[in-house]
Amino acid sequence: MPVRTSQSSQGSRGRGIGLGLALASAVAFGGSGVAAKPLIEAGLDPLHVVWLRVTGAALVMLPLAVRHRALPRRRPGLLAGFGLLAVAGVQACYFAALSRIPVGVALLVEYLAPALLLGWVRFVQRRPVTRAAAVGVVLAVGGLACVVEVWSGLGFDALGLLLALGAACCQVGYFVLADQGAEAGDQAPDPLGVIAHGLLVGAAALTVVARPWTLDWSVLAGTSDLNGTPVAAGVLLAWIVLVATVLAYVTGVLSVRRLSPQVAGVVACLEAVIAAVLAWVLLGEHLSAPQITGGVVVLLGAFVAQSSTPAKDSARPVARGGPDDPERELSAPGATA
Repeated sequence: MPVRTSQSSQGSRGRGIGLGLALASAVAFGGSGVAAKPLIEAGLDPLHVVWLRVTGAALVMLPLAVRHRALPRRRPGLLAGFGLLAVAGVQACYFAALSRIPVGVALLVEYLAPALLLGWVRFVQRRPVTRAAAVGVVLAVGGLACVVEVWSGLGFDALGLLLALGAACCQVGYFVLADQGAEAGDQAPDPLGVIAHGLLVGAAALTVVARPWTLDWSVLAGTSDLNGTPVAAGVLLAWIVLVATVLAYVTGVLSVRRLSPQVAGVVACLEAVIAAVLAWVLLGEHLSAPQITGGVVVLLGAFVAQSSTPAKDSARPVARGGPDDPERELSAPGATA
């Protein structure tokens, strides 16, 4: 007699896999800066690094784009939005912001995305969220303020802040669009096809912005300095393309499909912590006590948020914790508590 798995255990397993994928995505995305910084210091323009990253990933995923060649006819809006917002928009706005405001400030503003995403869910989609999820976002954002030491740069440039906020809004688009069609069962667009075509759209858009014909290709033939250790520039670029882009987007989109956009968004805040730790270990950029404390707070915020919101197969759109959870849901106007 076959053993039947309860819906509860299946949901727990799916949620665990989703959290694992979200963490893998955060680690992969978090390692991009460590590999990109030596290339930039070697003479590559930041936008050229972004273009190489996205274009290289698009070429790697090209066979999947061909396999899902019918997808642009079925979901043209989804693919255009994913490519322009989740790929090109986030990268271009963030790097443009870096030219006007401190890196830490830009990173903090970009990672206001989970808070903005929670607002989208509650006020635009008019779906209920829990107090614990909101508290998790607040903790994560507050912890990020410590990780990036936002107080170290107070001379804010208005345009720079707007660009960083644009990156945050584009990141919200990433989580929302990654969730599109997840409830459609067999009719849902294949996530790998969405990523592949999105990267192609993003590469085309970034080509206009980055102007790669001015790229100094000789830098890629040499070596870059990684905290005193010479590393082939090609190896660093391969890491950025294969791990920090292809693997990061694939695991990120799959995690959103298994969890929910707001939970995956809060877990993605760990990227800043991971980036800071990797920079400490590989680049010798030491963490201060406030940064370490902030990292702990980010972890706490991510845990609170994910423990209070169910996996995608829950009957409620955005629900409480377990059946004994005494928390009331914060319902949007018109929603039932």
